[in-house]
Amino acid sequence: MTSGNNDSGGRLERWVATAIGALFIAIAVFILLSSPDTPGWGALLASAAIGGLGVEAVVSAARNRRCLLSRIGPLP
Repeated sequence: MTSGNNDSGGRLERWVATAIGALFIAIAVFILLSSPDTPGWGALLASAAIGGLGVEAVVSAARNRRCLLSRIGPLP
């Protein structure tokens, strides 16, 4: 029998997606700050892609939707 509170799994998934999104945003900032002098195109492209995935994960969690990272599926 179920306890009737089926929202706890969704709530936990949103918290995890928010945490992973914040981690990706922090990694993107670290990529930009760790490159010497001015970041090159590679660092800018990598930080934009990783930061974009992080922002999308946080926004998706706020909207109670699955983020792109969770839609990728199990990778080998």
